[in-house]
Amino acid sequence: MWVFFSDQKYLEKYYKLKTEAEPIFKMKNSKPITDKIREMQEFFGLKVTGELDSNTLKVMKQPRCGIPDVGQFSTFPRSPRWTKTDLKYRIWNYTPDMEPADVDEAIEKAWNLWSSVTPLKFTRVYEGNADIMISFVAGFHGDFFSFDGPGGTLAHAFAPGEGFGGDAHFDEDEYWTKDLKGFNLFLVAAHEFGHSLGLGHSNVLGSLMYPAYLQTETRNYRLPQDDVDGIQTLYGKEEASLCL
Repeated sequence: MWVFFSDQKYLEKYYKLKTEAEPIFKMKNSKPITDKIREMQEFFGLKVTGELDSNTLKVMKQPRCGIPDVGQFSTFPRSPRWTKTDLKYRIWNYTPDMEPADVDEAIEKAWNLWSSVTPLKFTRVYEGNADIMISFVAGFHGDFFSFDGPGGTLAHAFAPGEGFGGDAHFDEDEYWTKDLKGFNLFLVAAHEFGHSLGLGHSNVLGSLMYPAYLQTETRNYRLPQDDVDGIQTLYGKEEASLCL
């Protein structure tokens, strides 16, 4: 049984509802809450009612990325981006759910999605600092964005920059797999690495940067066009295309 944020907590976390608001069940006619519900419904392509109808509640209960759908991760304009094309990453630790070799493969495959359509190159390092640190953690883990146990928030990543910039954290309380039995690490990692490179969420259903986790066949997986357009706006096309 997955444990999810309350409706109000969802709006606070992903749609910037002011945290000083009263509990949602006491404010059914609250304009700030109604406005945020409408904003969420519009983002996900739902019927915009301003009410917590069954379709809205269904979306709220989907496991998803921990990055807000609005706010500082907007892709256009003023999106953060790396100023270099050669980036280093380090896998800080491993989940016990998978063999280390399978984790390595999923992470490398996720990076290859982004490098296949841009001039970006990703090199793994095994010690010291890296541009992008990858770790499996649970609960409070030092970045002020605590995980919430099984279900709910699966992972989060930070936009390019100093400190935590670019780092990707995966909730160790989830069950990570290389298939579709639990949460597929390749799919979630590829999504989070999009944030590590400066992309925000997309409201295009089926895109990699769609905020909710969607089970998808990963064999021969190709980056959807919406994601290609977004990342190439930041970094341009892959070098092979530029030579044609």
